[in-house]
Amino acid sequence: MPSNVTRRRLRPAALVAAALLTAAMAGCGSSDDSSAPNPAPSETATAAADAPVGVVGINDPWVKAADQGMTAAFATLVNESDADVTLTGVSTEVSPMELHEMAMKDGEMVMQAKEGGIVIKAKSSHVLEPGGDHLMMLDLKQPVQAGDELSFTLTFADGRTQSFTAVAKPFTGAEESYNPEHSMPDMSMSPSAAS
Repeated sequence: MPSNVTRRRLRPAALVAAALLTAAMAGCGSSDDSSAPNPAPSETATAAADAPVGVVGINDPWVKAADQGMTAAFATLVNESDADVTLTGVSTEVSPMELHEMAMKDGEMVMQAKEGGIVIKAKSSHVLEPGGDHLMMLDLKQPVQAGDELSFTLTFADGRTQSFTAVAKPFTGAEESYNPEHSMPDMSMSPSAAS
């Protein structure tokens, strides 16, 4: 008899424990179920945390590796806003910098400062690339080797700034050189690099 009483007492206790365990599991199950669809928001939050929060999106940033002299940084700038955005300056600790473009001058492709800055149209993107608009690094203070990560700060016409990091890569095109005939340090691009 004592064993039956013990069993009867355990049975309600076991039922209560089972009910609590089931409720707890249902709670966990529902949080698991809600977390199954929730990776998208948490991934979005992670992506948002990783993406530079700023004036423009900066896709695929990279720097041309160089031992000395000058080089350039490239990326695709994405403007998702309803208004045009104008990039007016850029800086880094590795060298002085200017916004540059490639233009035809006297039948030759030359590199020159981009007058008025670089405009990224509303709901559009602007590619910074070798042979086109780019972020020029002048008079390197140290070699920029493949794999190095460099930090840059963009300045916009309205005074806002935005920082990003780019990785250096080897690249054999766009061999720039100073053209001492001009008052500003214009750089010309070799004919082989222009092709």
